[in-house]
Amino acid sequence: MLNKNFPDPVVAKAGPDGDAGRPLVVLLHGRGSNEADIIGLAGHLPEGAQYVAVRAPIAEGGGYAWFANRGIGRPRAESLRETMDWFTAWLDPFAGERPVYLVGFSGGAAFAGGLILDRPQHFAGAAILYGTLPFDAGVPVDADHLAGLPVFVGQGLDDGVIPRELLDRTWQYLTDGSGALVHALRAPGGHGISMPVLEDLRTWLGERFSVGR
Repeated sequence: MLNKNFPDPVVAKAGPDGDAGRPLVVLLHGRGSNEADIIGLAGHLPEGAQYVAVRAPIAEGGGYAWFANRGIGRPRAESLRETMDWFTAWLDPFAGERPVYLVGFSGGAAFAGGLILDRPQHFAGAAILYGTLPFDAGVPVDADHLAGLPVFVGQGLDDGVIPRELLDRTWQYLTDGSGALVHALRAPGGHGISMPVLEDLRTWLGERFSVGR
């Protein structure tokens, strides 16, 4: 049941709808943005999946946020738990038996990270773009906790929004500690998806879709 403290999810869609044989890719926007901003990313990603973008449930700054925080990249544990439960109550019946990939940018990356750390066995893979995992926010970050899960990490070398210590900690945990099957790329640029990262993400997703057939 959806948490009635939050509105029902607003969802933008791209690609074929409702085919049980196709993977589902859920796009998660950054803080203060919305689903309309990130659904355009689907046009740069491989065919063969249904793409959906979900509006975060907390209104903030003319846009929406996935959680209340105690500083940039540092979710409040109780808020993250509440919004993850709200999201999964929507996702599970919507996805059905389809493999689900999460692609999160900035605040959406932290939210995607929380979801895979909370329920790694429920996802086929995740992309953590220009963001941090939600450390010290009530989700486990034990050694090998993401064992075997495909994870894409994209970061900007000159990102001045997410604290460098959190970007570095995310990189270190995912590439050397989580057990995930990681493709990691740091590219020139700031807090925005660069072409090298986007091209690598497209290739990575295409390879995942092929393996799943």
